[in-house]
Amino acid sequence: MTESVRLFLLSLVLLLIAGCSGDPGTGPGDVRWDRTACERCRMVLSDRKHVAQVRYFPANSSRSKLEQFDDIGCAVVWLEDKPWKDDAKTQIWVADRHGAGWLNAKEAFYVKGDVTPMEYGLGAQQDKVAGGLDFAQAKVHIFEVEERFNLHGVDLLKRLEERQGKQNPDGAHSHNHAAGETHQ
Repeated sequence: MTESVRLFLLSLVLLLIAGCSGDPGTGPGDVRWDRTACERCRMVLSDRKHVAQVRYFPANSSRSKLEQFDDIGCAVVWLEDKPWKDDAKTQIWVADRHGAGWLNAKEAFYVKGDVTPMEYGLGAQQDKVAGGLDFAQAKVHIFEVEERFNLHGVDLLKRLEERQGKQNPDGAHSHNHAAGETHQ
């Protein structure tokens, strides 16, 4: 065997190995459990029955990109303001709540009441169930939960600070003390 043939065969083998080890460019990817962080909330992916993935094509790219999430709620909220959210090539995958693998999130049915990492409470399954939600209904539920979290989370602190600023526009520090209480 000549040196050029050997070099060609070696190049071919390396090309095949590289092709097999890369991202397939479609469908869900492998999750590195307890190592990969959710793209939205940065929590580590560990709940194998409630994770989600979004595969999309960034602008000016022919290769897809895959993002992973600890909860379908994080995936839906993260995707909401992205320019590719309604692109037909954008894929959303969600883990089956019974452990049966990945489901197309847009075709899955969602059951309320599951204990999920970010408390959106939705478990996905292939089969329709009484009281279950389709993807559009699940999105409404997710944004309702998100609104409740915002009202009682960081936004609450911001509103309290704004209210204090209106009560004391000069920035002076004041307290209302109960009778007999003194400030030292």
